[in-house]
Amino acid sequence: MPPRFFVDTAIQADIEMPLPERVVRHAQVLRLAPGDAITLFDGRGGSHAATLLDMGKRHAVARVGSHDAGESELPFRVTLAQGLAGGDKMDWLIEKAVELGVSAVQPLQTARAVVRLNAERAEKRHAHWRALVEAACEQCGRNRLPHVAPATNLETWLAREGGAATEGGLRLLVSPRATESLVAVVERQRPGILAGGVTLLIGPEGGLAPDEEEAALRQGFTAVSLGPRILRTETAGLACLAALNALLGGF
Repeated sequence: MPPRFFVDTAIQADIEMPLPERVVRHAQVLRLAPGDAITLFDGRGGSHAATLLDMGKRHAVARVGSHDAGESELPFRVTLAQGLAGGDKMDWLIEKAVELGVSAVQPLQTARAVVRLNAERAEKRHAHWRALVEAACEQCGRNRLPHVAPATNLETWLAREGGAATEGGLRLLVSPRATESLVAVVERQRPGILAGGVTLLIGPEGGLAPDEEEAALRQGFTAVSLGPRILRTETAGLACLAALNALLGGF
């Protein structure tokens, strides 16, 4: 398949389009040349076939072809609310969550999180995560960019979630203390998930504190278990996404 590139501007068919610097650098790494076929998408849905017309060290121009409305999204919306993970774990899990079809990612500052972001660091990480999402969509064939929200603290986010409770959908809190399995809850709530989506709340290393779990339950979350084994924070959310794919038609 032709290499895929995200461009952060609306694409029109049947025009000659200068490509942004990031795409030019990527095309150079791939050693693309004039005449090579590429695919362009702008995150608004669908993609465009295109052909490179000119390829220089600092610029490139493509001839944009017709629009292909094909999509590869899940048949339901899923938001991953993830406690901030340390090291490169957050990068890894965001990338893989995009591959598994997540619709939105909400990074959360929680009591037990080993990562603490001041305003400057939070802004830089947010920009970095957005770039990761773009690259992951290029790789996996998605034409719509999942939304990555700025990091916020759990209390603030839960208050906002409570205010949106009337919008429907299912809210799941993944907890080793839960007594009901993810599969049982999803199968029981299948119509609601397909209609209103699902939000997955995952704690950081060490999990959520008991009072944080209680606050989530008060806001309408249902505690679910992933079985007898304790999964790492970077594994739990991805395991949930894979299970939802299998149970609800994503695979």
